Amino acid sequence: MSKLWGGRFQKKTSAAVDDFHSSISFDCRLYRYDIEGSMAHAEMLGRAGIITPEEAGAIVAGLREVLSDIESGRAEFSVEAEDIHMNVEQMLTGKIGAAAKKLHTARSRNDQVALDVRMYLRDQIDETVGLIDELRETLVEMAEKHLYTIMPGYTHLQRAQPVTLAHHLMAYVQMFGRDRERLLDCRRRVNVMPLGAGALAGTTFPLDPDFVAEKLGFEGVALNSLDAVSDRDFAVEFAAAASLIMVHLSRFCEEIILWSSAEFSFVEPDDEYSTGSSMMPQKKNPDVAELIRGKAGRVFGDLAALLTMLKGLPLAYNKDMQEDKEALFDAVDTVKKCLAIFRPMLATLKVREDNMIRAARGGFTNATDLADYLVRKGLPFREAHEVVGRAVLHCIGAGKSLDQVSLEEFRKFSPLVEEDVYEAISIRRCVEARKVLAGPSPESVREAIRRSGVGKARPENIGSRD
Repeated sequence: MSKLWGGRFQKKTSAAVDDFHSSISFDCRLYRYDIEGSMAHAEMLGRAGIITPEEAGAIVAGLREVLSDIESGRAEFSVEAEDIHMNVEQMLTGKIGAAAKKLHTARSRNDQVALDVRMYLRDQIDETVGLIDELRETLVEMAEKHLYTIMPGYTHLQRAQPVTLAHHLMAYVQMFGRDRERLLDCRRRVNVMPLGAGALAGTTFPLDPDFVAEKLGFEGVALNSLDAVSDRDFAVEFAAAASLIMVHLSRFCEEIILWSSAEFSFVEPDDEYSTGSSMMPQKKNPDVAELIRGKAGRVFGDLAALLTMLKGLPLAYNKDMQEDKEALFDAVDTVKKCLAIFRPMLATLKVREDNMIRAARGGFTNATDLADYLVRKGLPFREAHEVVGRAVLHCIGAGKSLDQVSLEEFRKFSPLVEEDVYEAISIRRCVEARKVLAGPSPESVREAIRRSGVGKARPENIGSRD
């Protein structure tokens, strides 16, 4: 098979080089975008009088046949044809003959691949945003059910203050909301049409890039041909956004792994999302969460690969840039698979509310509330902090919790303590009193749900103590 670019060469390419050079094994997934881009390009060439309307019509009709052949499995890709662009062109030539050779007029594979990747990534961003939306809806639905499910909040993985499971879940609604915003912001920069840049310096033909951009759904066209063919910032930006999604998934998975251990026993993963041990019959392992946690590093590696590939490249296109696709495709596939499996795993968790509140009652999580109680009685916070610290030390020695300390004992630490202290430091009161916006009280979480804009939640009919 002769190369489409072979006129300059006297020798055939080495078979080893063909194999090393070829990208069809992975860029074949771009076939639909390559064909749609070529159809718009051909139509534009016909409208501009660069080729005849009849030639443009034959090319478009032939490309539709090629698309049908690929999607039905009738077409076979060739390593010798190197990439998806040349494979499609050779298939088209087999369909319509000489007219196919005019398709590449005023176009290079450099601007063609930039177009294909942008169209592909635009769709993948939309799908990823959809998966994030579904996950956030699941989180909000769970939060609505657990407005009164009290659990310990942690700092340094030490029990700190009581919160609710709803409050904890809504923290991830915020995280994934930022991820959503980053993807949509990235999409704006993805959605710029590079076709017309040629190899690096445009073309002498009277192209109409605005027509192609409108035809393909792009919001704008590239304004510099050098940048248009060499820019992969958008791929790096997506991989960075995907890396943060994986950070958030991994953090949540780490908590689920901890919570499902016997030491916490806050949740139990459903059997459908757990595995066992080949040796230990009692085991129920949170393998889905562990695997998502592990796959985070894979996406980080994709980001590093893209950055490293780009960092030393002079303008404009260099063959190094062929390395963008496998890293980008892997980042896309991994983050989508992880989001898709994480949501049902989360939704089917069995929550052990009794163990959560039992843990919240331990570890002196109401100590800050005791200090606040003394402040309201007139003691400066720093003095109240010291008083409560001494009270906690006493409780540790006596094997008591703060709510088990007698009023007489409390007054040894501060005469300001009165009978109402027990209500002030009850675990439920500690949560419900934190009504500040962004706080853990049911009232505050209802407002956070309302402001999140997720789902159809209304503050007046979500959650109740009953």
